[in-house]
Amino acid sequence: MGMGYDFVIIGAGIIGLTIARELRGRHPNASIAVLEKEPDIGKHASGRNSGVMHSGVYYGSTTLKAKMCSVGAERMRWFAEEHAIQFSRKGKVIIATSEQELLTLDKLLANAKANNVRAERLGSVEVNKIEPHASPYKAGIYCPDTGVIDSKAVINKIRQLLEQSKVKFIYKVVITDLSVRGKKIRTSQGDFSFGFLYNCAGAGADLVAKMFGRAQDYTLIPFKGIYYKLRPEKNHFVRGNIYPVPDVDLPFLGVHLTRVINGDVYVGPTAIPALGRENYGILKGIKLSEGLVIGRQLMSMYKSNNGNFRALVHAEMKKYYKPHFVRAAKKLVNGLETADFLSSDKVGIRPQLINIKTRSLEMDYIVERGEDSLHVLNSISPAFTSSFAFSEWLVDQAERGVTN
Repeated sequence: MGMGYDFVIIGAGIIGLTIARELRGRHPNASIAVLEKEPDIGKHASGRNSGVMHSGVYYGSTTLKAKMCSVGAERMRWFAEEHAIQFSRKGKVIIATSEQELLTLDKLLANAKANNVRAERLGSVEVNKIEPHASPYKAGIYCPDTGVIDSKAVINKIRQLLEQSKVKFIYKVVITDLSVRGKKIRTSQGDFSFGFLYNCAGAGADLVAKMFGRAQDYTLIPFKGIYYKLRPEKNHFVRGNIYPVPDVDLPFLGVHLTRVINGDVYVGPTAIPALGRENYGILKGIKLSEGLVIGRQLMSMYKSNNGNFRALVHAEMKKYYKPHFVRAAKKLVNGLETADFLSSDKVGIRPQLINIKTRSLEMDYIVERGEDSLHVLNSISPAFTSSFAFSEWLVDQAERGVTN
């Protein structure tokens, strides 16, 4: 089946889709192919997220995340309005649960000011006017522009528009090799040649990049996100989003409560180290060879303990035990009982980039450019929120020949 295209995009997640959209807008007559290893789009992170559109309060002003998040959210809202996709902007409260966390609130407010993000520090009484059942310790932050969108409707609409504009989608494509000076890839469905290739392979992005001689200092480690749902009778306990104060030195936001677009309230996720890039079940998705490599990397990071990695592992592994998970959620919301937390089949994998040399987690988006390729290595949250702006930036870097 393989053939030649001006642009080949590996991965039909939100970044691959929005890059294809950006390329079609710039190059109306170019041939564009999106290669996806699954039989459909949205089988992994882009179809499994909660649909939260972040405001950008967490990220330092010099990061790509900060530069892309609020602009991307605005553009996604425009897209939703244009195509009648459901979204709501009910805001988010980030609440302190201890005296020490009050200092972190100040850091987040400084980020918000630097990033031109609307955020307001509120006392506990003011927080409860917004989220009556939240249980803040003295103070919290209100981010009015945080919203929730139907993420599956977004990716399906983008695909529909791309197919109408003659972008070719090819499914069940597994890349096996690179050949001919990087201008051709060998796959399970034949050879594909290209003028330029965008690697948006998510949890497999580092593996693809290594075929091109890139990502030499990096590997991806999967972290599993497990969710519970609130019992429907308790959904009214959450109006929008209730988040804890995060550890600013880690890329995870902690267990939080989100009212999604259909009115259900999800609680989570965890950030448990997983032994497979698609390890959605207890054993499902674990490959022996892959699990051994991931296990070695995790042990190395645990031993070095850079960025207090050991404490992260201990805290997250406890959340496999439901009472610990519930305890984290009940610190945020008054009046919830263990019986209010129902099992959910919602499970996600966050492919987190690790710097092999420093044995540390990468906190920002990481992008590397080859001679005829661009590799998106760390498209972690808030990549969905950022995607329309991030993809424009990525195509700019590819067409300018630089990544900084």
